[in-house]
Amino acid sequence: MLKKSILILCCLSFILACNQNTILKTNQYSDTLNQELTGDLAFETVNFVEKFWRVVGNTGFNKTVFKIAAQLEKDGYVLEENATKKELLTYRIEKRPLKKPTWESIDASVLIDGEEVPLLTHATNSNMIAMNSYSTPKNGVNAEVVYIKDLKKLKTTNVKGKIVFAETSPYSIFKSGIIDGGALGIVTYNNPKYLQPEKNTTSIQFRSIPLDSVNKPWGIAMSYAAKERLKKSLNNGKVTLNVTIETKIYKSEELTIVADIKGSDQPKKRLVFSAHIQEPGANDNASGVGAALEMASVTAKLVQEGKLNPKRTLTFLWGDEIVSTRRYVQEDSIRAKDIVWGISLDMVGEDTEKTGGTFLIEKMPDPSAIWTRGNDQHTEWGGRKMKLNEMQPHYLNDFVIEKFKAQGKRANWVVKTNPYEGGSDHVPFLKGNIPSVLFWHFTDQFYHTDNDRIDKVSKTTLKNVATAALVSAYTLINANETTASNILKNIENAAVTRLNEELKQGKLALIKGESKETQIEIITAWEDWYLKATNTTTDMVNDSLLIKKDIDKTQSVIKTTAKSVIKELMN
Repeated sequence: MLKKSILILCCLSFILACNQNTILKTNQYSDTLNQELTGDLAFETVNFVEKFWRVVGNTGFNKTVFKIAAQLEKDGYVLEENATKKELLTYRIEKRPLKKPTWESIDASVLIDGEEVPLLTHATNSNMIAMNSYSTPKNGVNAEVVYIKDLKKLKTTNVKGKIVFAETSPYSIFKSGIIDGGALGIVTYNNPKYLQPEKNTTSIQFRSIPLDSVNKPWGIAMSYAAKERLKKSLNNGKVTLNVTIETKIYKSEELTIVADIKGSDQPKKRLVFSAHIQEPGANDNASGVGAALEMASVTAKLVQEGKLNPKRTLTFLWGDEIVSTRRYVQEDSIRAKDIVWGISLDMVGEDTEKTGGTFLIEKMPDPSAIWTRGNDQHTEWGGRKMKLNEMQPHYLNDFVIEKFKAQGKRANWVVKTNPYEGGSDHVPFLKGNIPSVLFWHFTDQFYHTDNDRIDKVSKTTLKNVATAALVSAYTLINANETTASNILKNIENAAVTRLNEELKQGKLALIKGESKETQIEIITAWEDWYLKATNTTTDMVNDSLLIKKDIDKTQSVIKTTAKSVIKELMN
């Protein structure tokens, strides 16, 4: 019996040793993921999702959720209600009644009376119907067009029983045109310049009007070409339009799908990737949905093969932009305390040769969101000037920048950053004091338009973003004191580089007549930000004493560099 027991123990030890040898080391993540993650599943998913005009609760949104669920099942994820405590891969679909009905566009056309070629058709311009529009009668609406050049005159213009045409957002003239004026409907144009409307003449950026079950209004958004054609017709005299719209407005439920890869040591601690489903585009945001799904699929494969044994939990969340993420953060205060990192995947698959812009990492609030200069530039989306008390110092910024730059170098792929601007799923995390960044592309000349289709999506970009995102995630969920020490070195290098760059920018500012006091304030703000960022590395270790010396050393270098920079600036 003793010999048998010893033999069994030896076999178990051998099996454990073999398993340990198969588990990927941190320096193997990049090579492995660049091989395993092809972008095929991500692209295939985008191709499926982008065919639908997705609003929470409507057919396209729900089909996307069930498409994700089917793939997760295929990859070995078990529905939570059927899972045992031993299951490492689980998922759930959360269902909640919608307070307001959902909306779905079916078909539409706009014709100028007397002309054979339609002004607009839904088949070629899926964004032409303003969201929340009701259907017209089956034969459509025939009415005279009233062109309102000066919006201030709308209130005093007789538009009752007519169609209001204006170059503005439909929302802004809804009350004065429909509610107060009694117009049958509104036709508007207001594509911003960054969409290059005179080049992309058929693009329509989607628009909305308030949901009004009493008046049952409708609105039409126009392309540049349609707008110019209508104005030309109006120059020749009275114009009557025939507008036919078919939509569905109905009660539904809100679906959110969440997948977890359970951590072995600290399962309550987690990193959350969030990708929103709603919106009608391919890049925005079918690309985020697809990238997250392939990331979840590859992770499941590596776990099942014994190559990945995450210490902390990795979570993937798909739902309604900001709403689902905010609920995930706020509805469970205990869970929220254990969300260590949150990352938003939004517009991550662009073929930049077609769309323009570049891949961006939107940083957590740092002093570049207050003093934006040098290589720090806001996008056309824009961002307000923040205040010092809104800064959120953390190592996450420079950590993910380093990982993505490494993938960029490897794949000859351009990676840039922008100061914090907001507007996506990173916002609820940050408001919950959870470190978070956004991965995205901008400027995109097809942003929010019906020309944001699958031909604007790059499988290579999907692969690069998903790969770098997972390298970052695996490193963080398996982080220990060695990881923390390496990140502290990264912070030190980033801080020294930044302080010297601010010295350069400060000298240029002084030449322009700006004050020394302001330049010193900027340098001091960066010094303070990086000093505080070093302290956040303690979230990777059980005992902060393990990295205290490394923190002290890094802080010493930062302080010495800042002192030297200020001294040089003062001379």
